[in-house]
Amino acid sequence: MPNIKAHAPIHTVVENQIALGDEIPVRATLERLIGEGLDRHKAIHAIGLVLSEHIYDLVQAPEPKPDSNETYYAALKRLTVEYWRRSGDEL
Repeated sequence: MPNIKAHAPIHTVVENQIALGDEIPVRATLERLIGEGLDRHKAIHAIGLVLSEHIYDLVQAPEPKPDSNETYYAALKRLTVEYWRRSGDEL
């Protein structure tokens, strides 16, 4: 079951990142996932999964990493529809 308290904020962050256009790779990831067969909402969830994992890693890290955004962007580039489907987050 998804975390209802995190659902809307994650959607909001991902939508804001998409609105940045080509400044960061979120929009390109969205377009790629849609091209691979996800509808827009499911693609937002897939990106949100990566964002949530990234936030979790940041919170767990003993010290901040200077390149944390690059870690997130690399994870987006590796994101596949299959990885998201295996996560169990298919809403």
